[in-house]
Amino acid sequence: MHNLLDFLRKYAYFFLFLLLESLSLLLLFRFNHYQGSVAFSAANAAVARVETGYAEALAYLQLQGVNRQLTEENLRLQMQTNRLREALMTATRDTCITQRLMMERLADYELIAARVVQNSQGYRDNYIVIDRGTTDGVQPEMGVVGGGGVVGIVYLTGPHYSLVIPVTNRKSSISCRVRGQNYFGYLQWDGRSMTRATVDDIPRYARVKPGEVVETSGYSAVFPPGIFVGRVRTVSNSADGQSYKLDVVLGTHFANLRDVMVVKTPYKAEIDTLQAQLRRADRPQ
Repeated sequence: MHNLLDFLRKYAYFFLFLLLESLSLLLLFRFNHYQGSVAFSAANAAVARVETGYAEALAYLQLQGVNRQLTEENLRLQMQTNRLREALMTATRDTCITQRLMMERLADYELIAARVVQNSQGYRDNYIVIDRGTTDGVQPEMGVVGGGGVVGIVYLTGPHYSLVIPVTNRKSSISCRVRGQNYFGYLQWDGRSMTRATVDDIPRYARVKPGEVVETSGYSAVFPPGIFVGRVRTVSNSADGQSYKLDVVLGTHFANLRDVMVVKTPYKAEIDTLQAQLRRADRPQ
């Protein structure tokens, strides 16, 4: 306390000077309009310079974090672009190869070009109506294919139109195999997605990996062997645990299906005759 009093006595005239100077400036700026406006402008300019400097310093300190965020965003966008580019190239390549291989498989078959006039979606039992019927040579149990592969099987026919059960129908069951292997099962639809179906009864000793091609087996008179059906998405155990179940991404896009072809199998009539003879022979006499 004694030191504080000594300090005030020592610099009393200086503090008095500051007090009087401040009072003078206050009176000058308070009661003189011009001087007051000049002082106000100068004070605002000084405050603006201080705030600008503070903002620039803060932005500089935050620049590292902003650069890191931009770098991460650029990498994420680049990865998405690469995935989209690869998906587009794969889709285009697969479509061209699928069409070419399918036409090679069907070179010895008579094909009836047809257009889809009605295409139900979103139901558990979907159906398709095409503008070809018995007058065009279409008969029940003929296979129907499109640019993406298997579409379905003709179920009912009229003179000029036919009803097709697509693979996206619970009643559909098409014998399929994994390309390059002799393991086969039946393609069936579970009613969940218009782009996927399942193949059951694949033996557990089969070496099936995601991405492999699923195609028709040729074990029926409806489709010749080797017609593209889709690609394996996942491999899981069947309900009984005795075999594998394949989740298959279908090659046919039913949402925009327009042009199809009905396959006339030349030996189907002979096979049907043999099966009818077998059924008659099995009947009790």
